[in-house]
Amino acid sequence: MARDAAIAGTQEVSLPVIFGVLTTIVTFIPVMLVQGEMSGFLGGIGYTAMLALVFSLIESQLILPSHLARHPLVLDDPAKKKAKASWLKRWSGVEVYVTGALARFVEGHYRPFVTRAIEWRYTTISAALAMLIVTYGLIAGGHITVQFFPAIAGERLYATVIMPEGTAVRETEQAAAQLERAAEQLRIELDAQRGPDEEASRVKHMMVSVGSQIGKNSMAVTTASGSHFAEVAIELELPEGYSGPSPSEFASRWRELAGAVPDAVEQTYTANVIAAGNAIEVVLRGSNMDDLSEAAALVKQELYATTGLYDIYDSFRGGKHEVHLQLLPEARTLGLSARDLAQQVRQAFYGEEVQRVQRGKDEVRVYVRYPDDERRSLSNLESMRIRTADGTEVPFSSVAKVSLQRGMSKIERVNGKRVVRVIADVDRTQTTPEEVLARLERDVFPQVEQRWQGINVLLAGEAETSEEALSGLMVMTGLCMFIVFGLLAIPLKSYLQPLVVMSVIPFGAVGAMLGHFVLGADVVFFSLLGIVALAGVVVNASLVLVDKANRLRAEGLDTSEAIIEAACERFKPIVLTTGTTFLGLLPLMSSDEFATSMFVPMAISLGGGVLFSTLISLALVPSLYRLLDDGPALVRPLKQSVARWLRSTGLIDRQQS
Repeated sequence: MARDAAIAGTQEVSLPVIFGVLTTIVTFIPVMLVQGEMSGFLGGIGYTAMLALVFSLIESQLILPSHLARHPLVLDDPAKKKAKASWLKRWSGVEVYVTGALARFVEGHYRPFVTRAIEWRYTTISAALAMLIVTYGLIAGGHITVQFFPAIAGERLYATVIMPEGTAVRETEQAAAQLERAAEQLRIELDAQRGPDEEASRVKHMMVSVGSQIGKNSMAVTTASGSHFAEVAIELELPEGYSGPSPSEFASRWRELAGAVPDAVEQTYTANVIAAGNAIEVVLRGSNMDDLSEAAALVKQELYATTGLYDIYDSFRGGKHEVHLQLLPEARTLGLSARDLAQQVRQAFYGEEVQRVQRGKDEVRVYVRYPDDERRSLSNLESMRIRTADGTEVPFSSVAKVSLQRGMSKIERVNGKRVVRVIADVDRTQTTPEEVLARLERDVFPQVEQRWQGINVLLAGEAETSEEALSGLMVMTGLCMFIVFGLLAIPLKSYLQPLVVMSVIPFGAVGAMLGHFVLGADVVFFSLLGIVALAGVVVNASLVLVDKANRLRAEGLDTSEAIIEAACERFKPIVLTTGTTFLGLLPLMSSDEFATSMFVPMAISLGGGVLFSTLISLALVPSLYRLLDDGPALVRPLKQSVARWLRSTGLIDRQQS
């Protein structure tokens, strides 16, 4: 009999529990299908959560009833019950006390509260909407900082310097030595800050590389190499429980100690191990390279004037020295073109292939060119003779002139147009990339496009990743909300009641925002993922509450009595479920470890959202459920007004005729 009672107890809520778990599984689909560079490790979070939910559903519906039937408190045999429950005597006393306290709270406080909330349901709903407006105001007013994906610092610092292309290795080594001396000064400062229990130096290793990039992690891509490139790395060894300045602050101090490297075209310092791209990356696209250079200078000038930005540079940089040939007007009269000039210079100094000789398996190419002593210097170029179309040879200096200039290291094109990128990093304690880009889009970009008509301004880096990820997330979230609505409509057998259940989802987002506000954390992309996943969690409490109210109405209670009884009866499981969920997330919410830093915002969203939405749902859902019965009464005056207007215009009579 005990087993039958335990199984019967689970059957009452099995349907809403099953569909509640299914809705939670659905809301993790956007986490799995995030687009962009972060899709790799976010997909693992989604799959893990879905598997855990599936197995929890199997446990609760197939295994838990058997466990409950064997519990000492539900055994039929008094002897067995006494033998197995002796060790639970004290714990049973705690259970009885907690259960009694909750029952007294429900009858003494919650029942009068929910009764009054239903009586004043329009005021309750208005107060809930006011909370939404206040939360939006906190975001719009900047009290809650929103940014896409803050860079996560590790325990390695990197300083990179890039000299003009073609710079001798000796000069690059001097620049690297300047960074290394600053790193040594930083090591001395860090060691001076050691506590009495610290024996080892806080700088574990130091590495200098000239000509190639130091491997940062498995995801790092080599982007620069050559005699003009140098990089210095510092590996820190901070004590356990360290709470001093962050590695990013160490990198800033390193920048101050090193100062500016003479003639460097790029000099950056970072402690980031994971980032969603450059914090600020403005792409200028056009056809005229001079206009692009001027526009890039204007954007850099605005960035230099913005507080909180550093390591500002652009991709417009010179390459190696080149010989430029310019055809004189006199050459046109002789029938010479720039192509003819370039071809003859190439034949003289590089050579022209005149024959291929087969020697066994190899093919030997035969080139004809000037002897070595006639192609060693620019004077040899100026003393050569150029042949015209009729075979006449004229001095080089009479048809062309030579200039020595620095060429471009690379020319980047997008859709056939040249591109210059302006890049900067952000001190996120002072500002955010979103704030900087918003100001540029408002004040600077229109000025650039108006002054240089052929230039288009685009955003790349973190902004591009953000747009790609958020657009995909919004589409998938909308689709998932539609699926959740369909899943809720099946057990509730209604198209309006699912809207009542889903009404707690916005308040889950409110709780998530307030959680970030209270803890002083920024709302980031992982926070949004937590809010999306939260949507499936918060509907469970509302679902079992509405389902219970429907059952009580089927037994003969009116709407108000049914929803009040359902709210009081489901109060304990809802509160206990919310409390255990929040307590389970609390260690992650308070963690400051690097390994978990990416998931703390998601935990804050889930914890704050579950806690706040549950408190709201205990008053809002009963009020909305009762409001459904007011629907006909609310619509009737509107229908009467429309009917009177139709009669006054004569439309009803014409339709009847």
